Amino acid sequence: MDHASAPPIAGDDADDAAATGANRSTEAGAAPIRRARALGLAIAAAADEIERTQVIPAPLLADIHAARLCRMLLPRSAGGDEVAPWVYQHAIEEVSRHDASVGWNLFVANSAALIAPFIPLETARAIWADERALIAWGPPTAHTARAVPGGYRVSGEWHFASGCRQATWMGAHCQVVEPDGSVRLNRFGRPTIRTLLFPAHHATHIANWNTLGLRGTASEGYTVSDLFVPESHSGTREDPALRRDPGPLYAFTMQGLYAVGVAAVAGGVARAMLDAFVDLALEKVPRGLARLADRPVVQSDVARREAELGAARAYLTATLQEIYAAADDVAPIDAPARARVRLACAHAIQTAVSVADWVYKAAGTSAIFPGTPFERRFRDIHTVSQQIQSRDSHFEAVGRVLFHGDPDGTFL
Repeated sequence: MDHASAPPIAGDDADDAAATGANRSTEAGAAPIRRARALGLAIAAAADEIERTQVIPAPLLADIHAARLCRMLLPRSAGGDEVAPWVYQHAIEEVSRHDASVGWNLFVANSAALIAPFIPLETARAIWADERALIAWGPPTAHTARAVPGGYRVSGEWHFASGCRQATWMGAHCQVVEPDGSVRLNRFGRPTIRTLLFPAHHATHIANWNTLGLRGTASEGYTVSDLFVPESHSGTREDPALRRDPGPLYAFTMQGLYAVGVAAVAGGVARAMLDAFVDLALEKVPRGLARLADRPVVQSDVARREAELGAARAYLTATLQEIYAAADDVAPIDAPARARVRLACAHAIQTAVSVADWVYKAAGTSAIFPGTPFERRFRDIHTVSQQIQSRDSHFEAVGRVLFHGDPDGTFL
């Protein structure tokens, strides 16, 4: 069986049911998942080039844009598809089965589109009027953003800007210094973080992405110096009361939807590794032993890993469906719901890493050489495991909410 082109074990029918069963939006069911699946062979064929050049080839990038896979979380008001979160989950999984770097960049591009409900509508429409529009950004490092008449003067350095080589726009997350030298505070009394958007050519890139895995994401740094950004091209994501677009998708917190993207990438990679191991086990006869597929211990272990991965995926999907179905069009989801999203994502990520580790060990020397179905994916998923959304401390934070609630309203 060719797992580079085969559907995941859930299959088309399961994805169709998941996309429509609890869907309150008008998006076309599992269409994004089918479009992602249709690009599978092209993504797999380009994976070596993407790893080597750290750029998605132009023809493949054009196909990705044509499939609207960068607009899944973009509001319809700005030309997006505003899909249900579990449809997004399954589409990113599907891409990530074929190449984790492409899946990661698409998750980041969709996550960046979540700024659209927090900036003026005319600005959002102008940015995404370009069918190839992509925003890349990274967390703030050393920076200054000074409020000036009509906007901001920004200088600084940011890192981990996944997909920046394909980006048409860049963003800078900044604290704001007022003309009197004080730091601007939000309505919660904390320093506000404002996102400033500017055309990508204003950024100077720092070629520092030399990593174990996810090499094709080119998640490098960038700088700007004394750049003027108009007020109309800025917004803050920290206050749900400021969002313009209604609907249950945007009732989810941005950090929650970020976590869904990371879980989807991890799940897609683990899915591909487990499928590849089944193919290997049907052929491999270790020295002095029976064929892997005929050994009871291997059969049992594969069945257990299949159940673990499938259960984690189903738990995340069901959690997203239940919360989406009950979400208000305006009010953000509450702390218990946010905790449930975080728990399902953290569990899915850790389960995917565990399954990938088992596959790598079980495949023996067949997994250690470049060009195998295992080596790059092992590097990729262990790079995913180091990202902030993969922290073990998320379980502690969720447990605290389960016992004591969130009286300060700070749980993301």
